[in-house]
Amino acid sequence: MVWVRPLSLEIRVFRRGLRLTRRPQLVWIFADCEYVCLPFAFAMFALLFVHVAILCAAISGPNFIARKITFRNTAGAENHQAVALRVNSDQAVFDSCSFEGYQDTLYALANRQFYTGCTISGTVDFIFGNAIAVFQDCNVLGRLPLQTQRNTFTAQGRKVSSDPSGYSFQKCTVGAAPDLQSPPYPIESYFGRPWKAYSRTVFMQCTIQQVINPAGWLPWDATNPFTDTLYYGEYQNTGAGADTSKRVAWKGVHPNMSPEEASAFTVNSFISGPSWIQEANVVFQPSL
Repeated sequence: MVWVRPLSLEIRVFRRGLRLTRRPQLVWIFADCEYVCLPFAFAMFALLFVHVAILCAAISGPNFIARKITFRNTAGAENHQAVALRVNSDQAVFDSCSFEGYQDTLYALANRQFYTGCTISGTVDFIFGNAIAVFQDCNVLGRLPLQTQRNTFTAQGRKVSSDPSGYSFQKCTVGAAPDLQSPPYPIESYFGRPWKAYSRTVFMQCTIQQVINPAGWLPWDATNPFTDTLYYGEYQNTGAGADTSKRVAWKGVHPNMSPEEASAFTVNSFISGPSWIQEANVVFQPSL
């Protein structure tokens, strides 16, 4: 393994676009102070109502490690897609980081990714993409959306059944950010919806707060519901929102996974993680 000198941020707020695209074997970005914040105030939708490549933090080089960094998009709930961080780095590790935004906060785009002790907050599809990602001991928090919106915590984009991608949340807390705890108008929140036909997301051994609607999941839309081909699972969750008796009765929904089924979504099996996560010097759980 080739080691690269860590990039240390010694300031608390860094207001510029961050692009890390080099191909070294290991890059670290960490905070010398308690936390570093990288805020952005740009919406992907802009005024042309098309996706455009504009300023946000983006990581594409392999073996990236971030610790105690806050990635924040300050565009607000009314500005459509507004990504705080885009990640397609393989073997990327995020430790004790925060991802703050509204719609499309964290673009977990591609390759193997591991998040531990992080907080991710947003409204519509705020964790989305086609990565093979495991989230452990993270806080996944819905925020107050526009009155016409419903919160969807995930929108995973697996396109074909042979694609290894998916999102696995293990021992996380799924709940509400402060602005959603006493909302001024009724808000429905769901685990997620399928961005693509074979979308795959599981919640295992998590604490599910009352914020999640008893149905659990939403279709993408009326034309493309993807309810038969997706894979959505739950395993040994607890909390006020963990009751699976009223979950949607879709072919692709598995509200009571077996230990064998759940084991396929662990660090060991899903992202072959122990060998490379250990390099980041973080605590992780390899199995159930």
